[in-house]
Amino acid sequence: MTPSSTPVNRFKQNLLGKRSQMGLWLSLANPYSAEICALAGFDWVLIDGEHAPNDLRSILAQLHVLAGYPQTQALVRVPNQRSDTIKQVLDLGVQTVVVPMVDTPEQAQALVAACRYPQNDGGGGIRGVAGARASRWGMHPRYVHEANAQVCLVVQAETAESLQHLDAIAATPGVDAVFIGPSDLSASLGYVGEPGHPKVQAAINEAVTRVQRAGKAVGILSTDDAQTRAYVQRGLNFIASGLDTRLLLQSAVALARRFDDAQAAN
Repeated sequence: MTPSSTPVNRFKQNLLGKRSQMGLWLSLANPYSAEICALAGFDWVLIDGEHAPNDLRSILAQLHVLAGYPQTQALVRVPNQRSDTIKQVLDLGVQTVVVPMVDTPEQAQALVAACRYPQNDGGGGIRGVAGARASRWGMHPRYVHEANAQVCLVVQAETAESLQHLDAIAATPGVDAVFIGPSDLSASLGYVGEPGHPKVQAAINEAVTRVQRAGKAVGILSTDDAQTRAYVQRGLNFIASGLDTRLLLQSAVALARRFDDAQAAN
């Protein structure tokens, strides 16, 4: 078998473009539903390891099916900021990692190190080296030299504290993008369950401006069509326009109620 180069991270490449990449949140923790969502044609999907019942094996199973749909890039949100958690996800072959609740530049710097192999560039990487799936068990011999350039680190700003330090977080070398978390941010600002509250929206708009001013990509989750269109016009680089669980629930409820009028007439 001929050795090959490390795959290019198209999601990371496309963050530099002007077109917003549209995505979908995957919380069903199932490769069957993940494949259906990939068939829909999203630019990216995010496998959620924070609020969904995913573990390494279920993440791997979803990566297997998503590999058959290269037009849809796979992102993974890890449940915590531990370097060993990040290492295991990267060893599965994940190229884009989303990390929740990043409140300080010190946390951001530690995450950058966790995502990178040590190199002779003084970058301070601490990722452990192993012949795992990411390097196709050594069949990509240049992987340890090329991986740092292809790994994409997305940090989530979703607390009042993160907003206080947002300029420094966004300016951290090795942080590729900042993802604004509306739900947790609204709770942290004192408006739990109200991400659409004017003061929360004002904070989000200011945060987007600050991240863009730092020259970094910015993303968000929005299930409101009008708001999503506004984010596209605003130039956000990647937007999750829905969740698989929400789509299933809405469609199931609509179907269950579709024939209520016919039943009432009998």
